Amino acid sequence: MQTSAEITISPTDAVGGAAGRGTLLQLRASARDYVSLAKPRIIVLLLITELATMIIAARGIPSLGLLFWAGVSGALASGGSGAINCWYDRDIDRVMARTCSRPLPSGRIQPWRALTFGVSLIAASVLVFVLAVNVLAAALALGGALFYVFIYTMLLKRRTPLNIVIGGAAGAFPPLVGWAAVRGDVGWPAFVLFALVFLWTPPHFWSLALLLRRDYRNASVPMLPGIIGTARTHRRILFYLLALILASLLPGLVLGIGYTVGAALLGGVYLGLALWARSKATSGAAALLFHYSLAYLALIFVVGAVSAVVLG
Repeated sequence: MQTSAEITISPTDAVGGAAGRGTLLQLRASARDYVSLAKPRIIVLLLITELATMIIAARGIPSLGLLFWAGVSGALASGGSGAINCWYDRDIDRVMARTCSRPLPSGRIQPWRALTFGVSLIAASVLVFVLAVNVLAAALALGGALFYVFIYTMLLKRRTPLNIVIGGAAGAFPPLVGWAAVRGDVGWPAFVLFALVFLWTPPHFWSLALLLRRDYRNASVPMLPGIIGTARTHRRILFYLLALILASLLPGLVLGIGYTVGAALLGGVYLGLALWARSKATSGAAALLFHYSLAYLALIFVVGAVSAVVLG
């Protein structure tokens, strides 16, 4: 009988254990790469706008099942279009410092696998929407994904500085999807929320482009700061922000004074930061403006959802 002190591990067992751990680490790394193709940060932001709109449309909390399946389907649609965007843009991602380490330009995932992954996610999204939500929501989610892939990524992004202005409509589909998931139609408040995201997109991306002028120039992507310069880009940001703030007040007609005050405060901070960033004209100021823009969109939809619940 062996005691615990006499038990030994053979070299073969050690090699097998190391190989098993290595395989597990490889699987985890591969899973992380596929998740990154789906652009999870964008998924989270788009889901906030979709699910908050569902609460606004229901004037309360919809059934948890509906929220869950609409959320899953929306995440699949966003992730699929993001993966196809990564597949198509792998050549320009290779020359940009911010994106050169992504799975495709670095060679960790083969292009055909990324494309298959993206198409599969979109197909799964449509199927889940049809089976668990409704056909209109499925059609709108598919329309948003196709707009992002074909109109923004393939047609506009490399050809015109209006890429974000027009292409921004793709990211504005989730409020339409959320409204349709609850109501089975698309009412005027949904179009107002669509307009809110649509108007938010240019100042959001232009603040990022101010930080990445050299990257976009190296990749031959005609982002506005590289075409008209920093000063004029800041003026365009202010123009869209004023339109955005005005549009953000319209839901107050149905969501009440609490929402209106919240939207005005959030918009006021955004405008103040934009004016400050224009006066400073530094990378740090542009970075702060960019990060606040992310918080702004999430918060204004959360304020809308909370207001809807309070009003009942």
